Amino acid sequence: MHTKIYHAFERICSERTVRGSVLEVGAVPHDQSLLTMRSLKNATEKIGINLDGPHRYNDFSIVQGNANNMTCFENGRFDAVLCNSVLEHDKFFWKTVAEIRRVTKPGGLMVIGTPGYAALPIEQYLHFFIGQLARVVPSVERWFFNNATVTFRVHNFPGDYYRFSSQAFTEVLFEGMHDVRITSVMVPPRIIGSGIKP
Repeated sequence: MHTKIYHAFERICSERTVRGSVLEVGAVPHDQSLLTMRSLKNATEKIGINLDGPHRYNDFSIVQGNANNMTCFENGRFDAVLCNSVLEHDKFFWKTVAEIRRVTKPGGLMVIGTPGYAALPIEQYLHFFIGQLARVVPSVERWFFNNATVTFRVHNFPGDYYRFSSQAFTEVLFEGMHDVRITSVMVPPRIIGSGIKP
């Protein structure tokens, strides 16, 4: 995980004061696991779930399971659920999102990060330069530069199926949540959203 993504999750969890039980979907037994963040120092329990498991690392355990069906956890089990760089690899991401909602307590925090696509600040300058190059750049290439967006490369692990926009975060992943906040970090964009379950 890139340090900028890790720090963005750290900032979100610190600002939102995470306490109680925490689940990381896609956790790994490594220092880059979100469960190692300093902002989780007040967590009373830290658990991960991954297709590859079980594992024990530092002060957390990882159970083996598929996030599409987390029947190993009861409804409303966690005060916070974290998920980074998982949904783009999940053929049935909507099942995982439904399970994340189910296992999060009412009033609990959900934080999800994925590669995405977004308008970049540099795009206004690109449009200006494309206009200047209009005489020498063929129309098909001009069309491409005016209508394309940047996103993270395909990275099969084991598959790579989706990219999400800020709008998808707001209207799909965090639909019906309270105090939804969406941020984009890095180029190509990684979108991180957080919200409170009603």
